[in-house]
Amino acid sequence: MPAPVRGALAMAAAVLLAAAAGCSSGGGHTTAKSSAPSKESTHASAPEAAGGAPQPAPAKIATGPGPKSSYDAQPQPAAGSCHYRYTADKQPLPDPNCTPGAISPAVDQGNIKDTICKPGGYTSTIRPPVNITGKEKSENAKSYGYTGPMGDAEYDHLISLQLGGDPNDPRNLWVEPPSPGHTPGKGPNNPKDSVETHLHTAICKGQVTLAAAQQAIATDWTTAEAKLGIARSGAAAPTPEPDADGDDG
Repeated sequence: MPAPVRGALAMAAAVLLAAAAGCSSGGGHTTAKSSAPSKESTHASAPEAAGGAPQPAPAKIATGPGPKSSYDAQPQPAAGSCHYRYTADKQPLPDPNCTPGAISPAVDQGNIKDTICKPGGYTSTIRPPVNITGKEKSENAKSYGYTGPMGDAEYDHLISLQLGGDPNDPRNLWVEPPSPGHTPGKGPNNPKDSVETHLHTAICKGQVTLAAAQQAIATDWTTAEAKLGIARSGAAAPTPEPDADGDDG
């Protein structure tokens, strides 16, 4: 074969080899392209729309030190630092910054039959003595700026002892002023006490959980029964636990 012909054939073969190499590199490019996320995969990994996000859980109630064999008077918030709130019908509520409530570590859903629902009563066995709560009450009255007769105000556990409230955590005690319709000098008139007793009965009957009742009473005692779906609708008040919650000091 003449030399010119052989040269032309060699050049043609070189061109074909180059083309084949280009196809191979093109396959590599295709692979790289496929590694990028597709529209479908991008959509699937996008965060859920805000409207579908779960609602935040209520604030967790603090746990106090629990019952003690002897109690010491606890420091109270600074004078004038706490402020009463009032419902539309003038029922008093505590300052959530000073008195958010605190629960006892000694009471939980699993042991209510041996604690707050125990036959014969429970609260009298863990209540701080009057010589302790009396000191605390005087100082807490200054915290809230209460200037009425001390005998007309109740030193009250926000989450009552019969609902598993902590006995002497200052976050769970406040000087509760009289409710509307009170006659000065006649002692506390506190409809919150009957709400506490009703919730206690509902817990012990298995109608509501301990945690739900504690959260409801700590949030707003005036709406607790309605929120839990156990409004009395005119029914007689339940029988309180013996020595239930006369939390006065």
